[in-house]
Amino acid sequence: ANTGALCIIWCADQGALPVRVFVENDLTNMTPESYSSSVVEGGVLLGALRRLQETQQDFKFTVKEDPDFGLLLESVNGVAGSERERTYWEILSRRSGEYRRLDVGIGCYKPVADEQILLRFTTWPRQR
Repeated sequence: ANTGALCIIWCADQGALPVRVFVENDLTNMTPESYSSSVVEGGVLLGALRRLQETQQDFKFTVKEDPDFGLLLESVNGVAGSERERTYWEILSRRSGEYRRLDVGIGCYKPVADEQILLRFTTWPRQR
């Protein structure tokens, strides 16, 4: 049975939830960038980022698959994380109040309407 067509029809009926995406680089004085996207109700952050990439020429991202943690954000707008440099893209969410780090990856996280997502390029601390 072809369930793909059923999913497309079902998802199209769900309506889009607006999501704001902010891109920040802690390592440069780059002005933070702001984008508007949307995700279907129950859809994952990966879908919102893909929709954003399809509609905004100045937003690009890549992912890599980790065997233990699934899809990881690899680069945003041409800036990639590096193990050697100890840099990575931290993903934070603000539904109300403070930003909080996501506890799951972009392939599992389900944004809600009007949520703010912060993609922040930063470093992780040296281990002692």
